[in-house]
Amino acid sequence: MEIIIGLLIIAIGAFCQSSCYVPINKIKDWSWESYWIVQGLFAWLILPFLGALLAVPDGQSLFGLFGQTPAFNLWMTIFFGVLWGVGGLTFGLSMRYLGVALGQSIALGTCAGLGTIMGPVLLNIFFPELNALESLTFAVILGVVVCLLGIAIIGVAGSMKSAGLSEEEKKAAVKDFNFPKGLAIALLAGFMSGCFNVGLEFGKDINFGAATDPMFRTLPATFLVTLGGFVTNMIYCFFQNQKNKTWGDYAKKEVWGNNLLFCALAGALWYSQFFGLSLGRSFFEPGSTMDTLSFCILMALNVVFSNVWGIILKEWKGCSPKTIGVLVVGIVVLIISTFLPKMIE
Repeated sequence: MEIIIGLLIIAIGAFCQSSCYVPINKIKDWSWESYWIVQGLFAWLILPFLGALLAVPDGQSLFGLFGQTPAFNLWMTIFFGVLWGVGGLTFGLSMRYLGVALGQSIALGTCAGLGTIMGPVLLNIFFPELNALESLTFAVILGVVVCLLGIAIIGVAGSMKSAGLSEEEKKAAVKDFNFPKGLAIALLAGFMSGCFNVGLEFGKDINFGAATDPMFRTLPATFLVTLGGFVTNMIYCFFQNQKNKTWGDYAKKEVWGNNLLFCALAGALWYSQFFGLSLGRSFFEPGSTMDTLSFCILMALNVVFSNVWGIILKEWKGCSPKTIGVLVVGIVVLIISTFLPKMIE
């Protein structure tokens, strides 16, 4: 029963994350780089910091915790956050060229598989005494493979969509639809985004041990990863502000109230996935198959819900029943990938 509760909490977080692009559509008269960094202020800095404070027991401090953390672990957690930030930037571009459904499917699917595998592999390189590779059991590998199979099937549906619609129909569903370009960007986004879970692996001991509520144990590391990602995105967005001469966006007082509200909402929805991941993992036995696969499960459920939004936003409008059928099969395979490892364990 605890596993079901954990999965349900992760699913709620995944649904929130998959919905985070909806408020962005309500932002007015700002360039992409301006609203991206403002929503990032909430998603990657303010809310993760507040979340990390939940892991601090009375009489302790968050920065005191960081001060007593081995410098290598601390900086590696932030470093992989910086790399993840590159994935976040290209992730946004994959939405532009493929739409919410297909873009998130390919990017998050790649992120799910690589993020799950890369963490233990890199930990084994730097800390062989931890025997991190032991967590990559047959059940874990199978779960990743089935997840990637589901992503591949959804990718086939995307290819069928590209081949079956006229240019006018593609543009009607996704304004800048470009499958080859979007596919390359989404794969890069997925690879770099997988660094998020690697950062969490390096920072998994950054907490107060038994004094920290298990539900909040990973939140200090989450903050460090998102802090690194915020730096990457800030540099790029400010560069774009300078290049495109869009600094004036921040001076448009007439839209600040509206835009700040929807940026905050988008940021809160985005952060919900990792807040939910921390809460959900507390219901899994530490080091178990479900615990190791939790990041992969989150990404798989993100894909499922992003495709639900894709259907709602009519990104698959005009596709043949065969294409929709392939899409549904891919979604079902993804859902199966969240339960299968535990069934064969």
